[in-house]
Amino acid sequence: MGRVVLPPVPSHPYLSMTASSTIPAEGGIGLKAEHYRKILDTHPRLGFFEIHAENYMGAGGPPHRYLSAIRERYPISLHGVGLSIGGPRPLDRDHLIRLRSLNARYTPGLFSEHLAWSTHDTGYLSDLLALPYTAATLQRVCDHIDETQAFIGRQMLLENPSSYLTFEESTYDEASFITEIVRRTGCGLLLDINNVFVSARNLGTSAMDYLAAYPLAHVQEIHLAGHDVVAEEGGTVLIDAHGSPVAEDVWGLYVAAIARTGPLPTLIERDNNVPPLLDLIAEAHRADAVMARVRAAA
Repeated sequence: MGRVVLPPVPSHPYLSMTASSTIPAEGGIGLKAEHYRKILDTHPRLGFFEIHAENYMGAGGPPHRYLSAIRERYPISLHGVGLSIGGPRPLDRDHLIRLRSLNARYTPGLFSEHLAWSTHDTGYLSDLLALPYTAATLQRVCDHIDETQAFIGRQMLLENPSSYLTFEESTYDEASFITEIVRRTGCGLLLDINNVFVSARNLGTSAMDYLAAYPLAHVQEIHLAGHDVVAEEGGTVLIDAHGSPVAEDVWGLYVAAIARTGPLPTLIERDNNVPPLLDLIAEAHRADAVMARVRAAA
C-alpha cells in the first residue's frame, strides 16, 4: 500500500518548516548515564543517540559534559516528555525556553514530543495520559504545536500514544486525528511501533489496519520498545513499560511498517531495567538488518 500524502494548507505559516535532519536511517539507542564512559571509550557503531530533554535542562555539570563529548561523535535526537501538548492549560513558557536552549546548544537532528497530557494545575504527573479525540482537543493540540514550532523555530515530531481505554466522546479514530494534526500544523511524526501494538491488543483493534490508515509519509523516526503483560480479570493488559527487550510481535510489526515507509532512524527505547550497553546495541543492529533487507528488496 502506498503512502498517504496530505494536501497542504497554504495559509498555514509553519508548513514549510522542516527538520533538516542529520540523523541517518539506522538504529540508535537512548543515552543513559550508566553508559556514558563506555560509549566514549569504545565508540560503538550506532546511527544516533536519543536524549530525554528533561534530563538535560540544568545549566551544566557532568550530564552536559558527557553529552557534549558524545555529541561530537554522534547525531542526537531530542525527545521531550514533559511539554503536555494535549493539556488544557497554556504551555509552560519556562519549559519552552529550556527546550529552545537545548535545541540551540546541541542542534539535534530531530525534536519530538508526545500526543498526551501530563500536567494538572501547576503539577507534573508521572504518566503520559490519553486524550479524547474531539474537535476541541484537536484545536488545542494544534494550537500548542503551532506555538511550540514557532517558539523553538523548527518542526516538531509528534509521537502516537499507548492506549488502555477509549473515550465515549471521541469523534475521531486515532489515525484520523493524527492525520488532521499533520495537515493543520505541518508537524512531522514519530511512529512508536510498540505503542501501536499495545493499543491494538488492549482495545481489540488491528495494528495492521492502524498502519494502513496512518499518514506514514510524514514519519521521520521510529521507536521500538518492550512491554509488560499484566493479568487482569477476564484477560490481560499490555503496559508500555520500556523495561524489557523488544517483543517478537513488535519486531514483526516493525518489518511491516518499514516495508511501507522505507528505512528510517529507529530507536531502541529502554528506560527501566537498563541492560548492558552491548545488549542495546545488538537490538539496534537488528533494526539495521531489517532496514538492509528492505533496501535490498527495493
